[in-house]
Amino acid sequence: MHPILKVNISELTVSERIQLAEDLWDSILATPDEVPLNDEQKRELDRRLEIHRQNPNRGSSWQSVKQRLGLSE
Repeated sequence: MHPILKVNISELTVSERIQLAEDLWDSILATPDEVPLNDEQKRELDRRLEIHRQNPNRGSSWQSVKQRLGLSE
């Protein structure tokens, strides 16, 4: 059992564990300035942002990616 949790994670259902993972990720996204990035990661993000700015229509929408993966109805 993780010391900060009151329940053994392995005792949760798969659905509950997925929800826990989503909740944890959402809590990280709520404070993006606290996510540490090294210089190489920052450069890569800047590079990708510049590519997007030069051609914003390049790439795929999330909806089309989900369709290709068979994740959407």
